[in-house]
Amino acid sequence: MRTLRIRRFTVLGLLFIFSLPWIFFVAAHFMQTNTLSLGEDQPQDTKLKQQLTGMIQRIESGAGSWTDPNWQNQLQIQLREANMAAAIMDASNEEIYRFKPERSRAWSKSEQFSIIEDGRLLGRVVLYMPNSNSNAVSLIAAFAGLLLALFIAGAGMRRYMLKPLDTMSIAARQIAAGDWNVQLPSARITEIAEVRDGFNMMVQGLRLSHQKQAELEEERRFVIAAVAHDLRTPLFSLRGYLDGIEQGIAQSPEKLAKYVAVCKEKSAQLDLLVEELFTFTKIEYLEAELSASAINLRTILQKAIDSLKPLAGKKQISLIMNHAAEDFEIAGDAHLLERAMNNLLDNAVRHTPPNGRIEVQCCREDHKAVFTVMDTGPGFTVKELQRVFEPLYRGEVSRNRSTGGAGLGLTISRRIIRRHGGELIAANHSEQGALLSGWLPLAIC
Repeated sequence: MRTLRIRRFTVLGLLFIFSLPWIFFVAAHFMQTNTLSLGEDQPQDTKLKQQLTGMIQRIESGAGSWTDPNWQNQLQIQLREANMAAAIMDASNEEIYRFKPERSRAWSKSEQFSIIEDGRLLGRVVLYMPNSNSNAVSLIAAFAGLLLALFIAGAGMRRYMLKPLDTMSIAARQIAAGDWNVQLPSARITEIAEVRDGFNMMVQGLRLSHQKQAELEEERRFVIAAVAHDLRTPLFSLRGYLDGIEQGIAQSPEKLAKYVAVCKEKSAQLDLLVEELFTFTKIEYLEAELSASAINLRTILQKAIDSLKPLAGKKQISLIMNHAAEDFEIAGDAHLLERAMNNLLDNAVRHTPPNGRIEVQCCREDHKAVFTVMDTGPGFTVKELQRVFEPLYRGEVSRNRSTGGAGLGLTISRRIIRRHGGELIAANHSEQGALLSGWLPLAIC
């Protein structure tokens, strides 16, 4: 659809407003005079002058027959044909003859003269012509054309300018009231069309922002409720065992040591829950700036393995790392990346049965640093693979609360890796067990 700019629309509107009255004026004048000439010397005016001159000559030549009825009848016929009126008065100013064929018509005095013969005044003659209304009709037509032009221009302005702006005003109020399903009509004016497109982009952006905010708010409520629920179990156990110690239930050294060990275990679970919640909140909501620096991915993985060796040793799980001979660096936050790798390995250790094996590999592929974590646990079910990275999700078997997980570890790892421009994928490898594979972009040298 072709559009017009406001300047061109305004110029066209002004030209239309000025030209239409002139067209009406010329058309009315042509209908009255059968000519497009607007000057004084028109054929019709020349004919009227000739008729007036002939009538004057006839009245002057018939001065002696003014009172003759036959002469008066002939004069009346000629006056009617010429569409004229006349009045003849004698020397004493008494009326001898008067003829006006249509009394309802307005007449104007066109000619007044005296008839003198041999120095003696015979009488006076007044000739009347009907008022010419051609100019008045033309002016009325021009005024009607002006009104019509103003009406059409106003209707066009309302349709193409005021109505779209009014629609956008209504849409803005609808958005303020929370209605995001706003559809704006197309516009023929370029500037208004650009404003409409910008308005639609703004509405789309606000809708997406509102949707994201609603999702984040819903997720925040869910996280708070789930973590609060998870905190109750270790807190309840910790309080119970501490009450038992205080009341002297643990009388023997062996029983007291058992109570203290349980309290330490529950406090460690509380520490893990709080730490994971803090990291999740920092990544998702605070969106802290990454303190990027060049780090070695193999070093990060080795630190994660070393930190989890004691836990793996309790279950007699073998931690094996295979890596390429050359070193390759990535750019990112060393603390966050180490936390991500710790979560991956911790997940593998918790879900791998005793005497199992966990294998970590890293290599370079094109401009990526690729890593994998494989274990000999039960792996993921089909349902778990679809939801494994959802916050606080635990599978029915492999990711239940008995393993000690808060359900945020893999979520945190994936979001940290994505914040660094990489990706993390969960799957099952062919030899049974979970397979977590991912990649990070290499640092630009």
